[in-house]
Amino acid sequence: MHIPLPKIIQGGMGVGVSNWRLAQAVARLGQLGIVSGTGLDQVLARRLQEGDLGGDVRRALAHFPFPQMAQRILGTLFIPGGKQPEEAYKAGEKPALKNSHWFDELCIVSNFVEVFLAREGHSNPVGINYLEKIQFPHLPSAYGAMLAGAAVVIVGAGIPVEFPGVLDALSRHEAATYTIRVHGATPETDCQRVFDPALFIEDGCTPPPLLRPDFLPIISSDSLATMLLRRASGSVEGFVIEGPTAGGHNAPPRGPLQLTSDGQPIYGARDVVKLEAMRKIGMPFWLGGAYGSPEALRAALAEGAAGVQVGTPFALCEESGLTPETRRALIRQALAGNGKIFTDPLASPTGFPFKVAQLEGTLSDPAVYAARRRVCDLGYLLEAYRKEDGSVGYRCPSEPVAAYVAKGGKEADTVGRKCICNGLFGDIGLAQVRPDGAREPAIVTLGDDVANIGRFCSLDKVDYTAADAIRVILG
Repeated sequence: MHIPLPKIIQGGMGVGVSNWRLAQAVARLGQLGIVSGTGLDQVLARRLQEGDLGGDVRRALAHFPFPQMAQRILGTLFIPGGKQPEEAYKAGEKPALKNSHWFDELCIVSNFVEVFLAREGHSNPVGINYLEKIQFPHLPSAYGAMLAGAAVVIVGAGIPVEFPGVLDALSRHEAATYTIRVHGATPETDCQRVFDPALFIEDGCTPPPLLRPDFLPIISSDSLATMLLRRASGSVEGFVIEGPTAGGHNAPPRGPLQLTSDGQPIYGARDVVKLEAMRKIGMPFWLGGAYGSPEALRAALAEGAAGVQVGTPFALCEESGLTPETRRALIRQALAGNGKIFTDPLASPTGFPFKVAQLEGTLSDPAVYAARRRVCDLGYLLEAYRKEDGSVGYRCPSEPVAAYVAKGGKEADTVGRKCICNGLFGDIGLAQVRPDGAREPAIVTLGDDVANIGRFCSLDKVDYTAADAIRVILG
């Protein structure tokens, strides 16, 4: 790796939970701050429609290397003073195999802004996290993050064999391609997303030299590490190993799916990464999933890890993007011994198990879930599929059931599915407003280690900072 190996990688969580403020706070203290790259196009769009009250977005845009693009974004989305609370956010373009030039511009600019702000005011490295399954925005998003100087790219929720080559090409401002999974396609009819930076570099602007970020895939098995090293399209600089206690999406259990009495996947010995094999590979690795304590850090180092990836303690600190009300409710609930995390095998449209924090008023509440009218208007987790006429369509098992079935989906696959996209925007106070005035309900994801949040806070003082978390974890 071209950066010093951190003992702590702050996890890239949710939509805007790992925001630039959190990543900056962690990086300033010498650990690796990570911004979440998920949904940044709409995070930026909604921040601008809220009036960018602190001026942070506009300050970052003033440094964007292609000023006409930045001005188009501002001119289209910025509302001085912010929209009215009862007004809906402007509808965004759904990610697709062939998006408009505008969509790609918004991805470039939004990723630039988030990384630029995370890097502002210090010289320590900052990284960005993407979900492999959200494939359509990868290329313009990574380019925007690299324009801002992202030092590390972490990718989970999939097998990102093509990502290293993408980073290689984009670091040279060259065209990059990414294979999009299309249900029903064959290798001969597979689809490629193509992105050429030359189409976005403005006349009279000299593109800045770009650093090729270190690439750290998230893995759940040593065999996947070996496969990535063998098949990846470029260099891999290390690995983040996540166990099934980590928040967000978890890898499915290996072998036939078995559930507990309350419906959670059962993980066994086959799901434990062989650390001896990882040591033999000889590359840096970090352990994630309930590693937010000094004891866990020491144990990881003793196993040969470079350090740990920590999520939940940072998700609940003051700099997190979670709304203060949600954050404090989760902390108080956990401190009282009622912080239940449910590993839901059905919630996510991806089909991966998804950790859901049980919190009244969110989609974890059966009454809230039942009352929500199904709508798919963000589309980050859409599945591309081959239509009978050979064209590509898009569907999501969390969209209205009739629409999904009409597109060839199975009704059984819609049972229990939740709108992760809209729900995660609700976590950070950017929930869409529906025609009846209702706001999209949130869905919060945390790791099992929330049960030990008392390491960092107490009922008398629920608020704590990223610096507090780092101090405790480092011991």
